Amino acid sequence: MSIIERAIERIELLRRAGVEGGEVPASPHPSAAEGHPEGTGFQTATEAGQSVAAKMPPDVPASSRSAIADAQVSPAADSRSSFIELDLARLQSLGLVVPSEPRSRIAEEFRVIKRPVLANAHGKGAAPVDNGNLIMVTSSVPGEGKSFNSINLAMSIAMELDNRVLLVDADVARPSILNLLGIPPAKGLMDVLLDQNVGLSDVLLRTNIDKLSILPAGMPHKNATELLASAAMKSMLVELAHRYSDRIIVFDSPPLMVTTEAPVLAHSMGQIILVVEAGRTAKSMVEQALTKIRNCPVKMLVLNKARYARNDGYYGYYGYGYGYGAGGTAADDAMGKTA
Repeated sequence: MSIIERAIERIELLRRAGVEGGEVPASPHPSAAEGHPEGTGFQTATEAGQSVAAKMPPDVPASSRSAIADAQVSPAADSRSSFIELDLARLQSLGLVVPSEPRSRIAEEFRVIKRPVLANAHGKGAAPVDNGNLIMVTSSVPGEGKSFNSINLAMSIAMELDNRVLLVDADVARPSILNLLGIPPAKGLMDVLLDQNVGLSDVLLRTNIDKLSILPAGMPHKNATELLASAAMKSMLVELAHRYSDRIIVFDSPPLMVTTEAPVLAHSMGQIILVVEAGRTAKSMVEQALTKIRNCPVKMLVLNKARYARNDGYYGYYGYGYGYGAGGTAADDAMGKTA
């Protein structure tokens, strides 16, 4: 049943109870569909149901009153996201950040990496960042560990008290997030962009990590680049960036040097993390990759697969760090490191 059909059915139920259309309270905030907490100025599902019941005539039986209130906040209408159970023991064995091991070495490393990311996302960085909560993780070429870093960054942010995370597999040509997490293929981003009847809440995957949701890449499509550059995608990104103040969206992007999708996606991002494989990626390759994202306000580099460590948790790499604006005014002459 479509959203419009559910709305019509809901209105009909209310009319039968004697509640006029003009008295129907506003629908619950869409965050209810994604398990999002209250506090954004909209009614919660419970409040909406109670409001409907309060406006019913006194002669409506209690059973009907309850049924109609339930129709207003029906889980079928407002909570269509699927739930998946992540095997946390398996993820830990793969070297990923998991909530059960908050003091592991990898967890500590991503604490260092996420701090400037969260500061920029919440407007507490060196300068204001538009769409600061839209973070793209990419690399110059395949195999440098961008998906590993995307997952770990999302996991680490999900362990924060005040942030929720949506991990988006935007590598639509070679998606790997679901496979790494041990999840079977599912509809996702491409399906939302291709089919107007498919909404975000239809394809979002809620997880047993309370503050982590996943948006799969969905079905591959020959016009993936055009879809990522479409008005529908731009509209989705605006909605994701501004709908929830505490939501951080991490995009696992294709590599910059081998696809056209990544530079297209980069235009809408507030922050970009470029993963660089230690001992493999040439300086010239990093420089070329950086030119493709030069207009992004914040660019950070993460050195991956490093075999040495410093006590402060940071590495210098070719003198690059992260900066603001096309000129790249350095905010820090360092980059995060992962093992």
